[in-house]
Amino acid sequence: MNCSDERYKQRLDWLFQQYPAFQKVGEKAYKPTLDNTRQLIQKFDINLNTMRFIHVAGTNGKGTTASIMASDLKESGFKTGLFTSPHLSDFRERIRVNGQMIDHQTVCDFIDVVQQKDFQIAPSFFEISWVLALKYFESKSCDIVVVETGLGGRLDATNVIAPLLSVITNIGLDHTAILGETFSEIAYEKAGIIKRGVPVVIGEKHRATDPVFDQVSEQRNAPLIYVDQPSRATTFELNQSTAREALKILPLKGYQFDVVRFERAIRQLTENTGFTGRFQVLQNDPVVVLDAAHNEEGIKRLVKDIEHVYYDKKVHAIYGASNDKKLDQLLKLIPDDWSMYFTIFKNKRSMKLITLKSAARKNKFKSKFFKTPHDALKSAQHVVNKEDIIVVFGSFFLLEEII
Repeated sequence: MNCSDERYKQRLDWLFQQYPAFQKVGEKAYKPTLDNTRQLIQKFDINLNTMRFIHVAGTNGKGTTASIMASDLKESGFKTGLFTSPHLSDFRERIRVNGQMIDHQTVCDFIDVVQQKDFQIAPSFFEISWVLALKYFESKSCDIVVVETGLGGRLDATNVIAPLLSVITNIGLDHTAILGETFSEIAYEKAGIIKRGVPVVIGEKHRATDPVFDQVSEQRNAPLIYVDQPSRATTFELNQSTAREALKILPLKGYQFDVVRFERAIRQLTENTGFTGRFQVLQNDPVVVLDAAHNEEGIKRLVKDIEHVYYDKKVHAIYGASNDKKLDQLLKLIPDDWSMYFTIFKNKRSMKLITLKSAARKNKFKSKFFKTPHDALKSAQHVVNKEDIIVVFGSFFLLEEII
């Protein structure tokens, strides 16, 4: 049966409704076990041994780092699969081969099979999506697949693979109700992707997390490399450096790191991977920047990048957050001289307007409040001049409504 737009929408609606998705319901969707994933792989007759993987975890930057590595591998002539999350506007953004999204027909056909199977388990949306990706990458005979973890690492659904290389970008305090309240506890969960004898690259050093990585890598006899990051680097430059150092040691037959090719892969990043929503310049005159920064570490980095790149511009910030965020702590990271445009978004996880107003009053921001992101953007565009900048951040859901 052909997959019409209507049929595709119906199948996706069913998938979101049938199985909990973290993107929709938050922590209730998290499944702290790999059993479901293993059973699904068996039911769909997927042979993981036919594929080679790179596994990327971290609090921030893992999607960027994974995309950079995938872009370089594509430029190297390898048929490259890329699995990332969440998506901004189309579910298919999560699953790509050489930058091309999975086709509507494959998604429809897979969901049709899921609907017909009698599961004895209750898989999550993410587990189903991951298994769909694996099935697709196998059918496309990918030479290499770059995989971004969904949440954590140790018990993340993606942690059923045996990668050639593991990468952990950094550790920050996010999803603390699930992963732990301290840097070391979260590092332990992320370190779960470290496999016996498999090299692991750590993107940033931190006195609270280094001992965890040192201990786990020693226990598993995994060669450990810390990236020597450049000082005063932007967030993208940090991720770029992590990807570069990881590719230099990638034990993939027929692959040799090349600086010129890597620079071309950076220039071709969006074309090769669909990369978007990370310090993305949506337009100029005035400049509008979109960024997915949504946790403490991400917002700190965004503020630093804005002050570094656009140091001479007045900032108008459009901000919305999911309701599981510690809002008071996050707003303290935003400079006092930013003009704030607070908004809610359509997703049911959106922070309520009354909560945003209360937090804004505590922090004494120069603030306006809006019921839609587009209303907030229109208001900012009405008062901004060519020397100002509009920054949109706080949630993938917010970016989804702007793009």
